[in-house]
Amino acid sequence: MAEFKINAKGLQCPGPIVQLFTQIKQAASGDTVLIEATDHGFKKDVAAWCKKTGNTLLSLEEKDNVITARIEKG
Repeated sequence: MAEFKINAKGLQCPGPIVQLFTQIKQAASGDTVLIEATDHGFKKDVAAWCKKTGNTLLSLEEKDNVITARIEKG
């Protein structure tokens, strides 16, 4: 299983989600994607996006104004 990393810092909505969607499409089931974003709306967006798409939000944290989410492709 692979892990992909996305740097979406500095992008505003919907940029981080669009990048996440693009990467998840290319990933295999069970792969994980680590994404970092600075748009504070991303925290709520990524949780809702995972629920809607059937992917698993493994972790979500914020430190020094950077939101880091780890998602597993369902």
